[in-house]
Amino acid sequence: MKESILPEIQDVEGARVPDALPLIIDAHVHVFPDAIFKMIWQWFDRFAWSIRYRLSSAEVLRYLLSRGVGHVVALQYAHKPGIARELNRYMATLCQEFPGKVTGMATVFPGEEDGGAILREAFDSGLQGVKLHAHVQCFDMNSEAMDVIYETCSLAGKPLTMHVGREPKSPAYKCDPYVLCNADKLEQVIKNYPKLNVCVPHLGVDEFTSYKQLIEKYDNLWLDTAMLLADYFPIRNPFTLDEMRSDRIMYGSDFPNIPYAWDRELKWLAESGLRKELLESMLSRNAVEFYHICPG
Repeated sequence: MKESILPEIQDVEGARVPDALPLIIDAHVHVFPDAIFKMIWQWFDRFAWSIRYRLSSAEVLRYLLSRGVGHVVALQYAHKPGIARELNRYMATLCQEFPGKVTGMATVFPGEEDGGAILREAFDSGLQGVKLHAHVQCFDMNSEAMDVIYETCSLAGKPLTMHVGREPKSPAYKCDPYVLCNADKLEQVIKNYPKLNVCVPHLGVDEFTSYKQLIEKYDNLWLDTAMLLADYFPIRNPFTLDEMRSDRIMYGSDFPNIPYAWDRELKWLAESGLRKELLESMLSRNAVEFYHICPG
């Protein structure tokens, strides 16, 4: 039974990406084995919103690529110790089905045994970085357990995407993201590891001012836009996209875990009036740099 807190929007979806847009790299797409996806759908039904696209991982990738998205960055995270190796093998195999079109990210559970070895194996298999989620994995980004992850990524030249913004805050999480996550903690990480490239999803919601200032100050920090262009959440970014550092913002959809049409934000971008150079940076150029993508 659905008890979603936030509404599903029955907006009309397009058959293709808007013609007015340049090459699109979706830098925030989730893939998981079917059993984990089903658990995620159930969690969202109860504590967040009703997910509109309940697809398998391969279907997720085919859906976007067949509609004109040029490249996909596929993300995952281990919700408990002991499953990261299996998830990383799953991701590597999935990427092989879409040569040149999907960049797969590895994961690890912070603090688990052999974390560095788990990531090195994942990189050797072709995965191009690491995804972590502080709300789900309950890590403090300044703890000693995180150092092996930062060091391994830094030495390998692999980027790290971390959901360490404070929102969404939910009683369903086993930890309080307002205790674990803030921009000051993230700044300490990027200062301590200047060779580590970090992306914070969702424009760092809700610390918009702090994250705007951080990307202006540090060259090893990026933000993605996932779900912040859809006019869905009641919270608003006080800055327009053209007021933020244009070479440090990446487009991401959060597909398939969304409650509205897959192209809602792309339509908004096509009609936004943003200058061509900014759209090219956001939609592809910045992701190429951050994720070391060779667009095909």
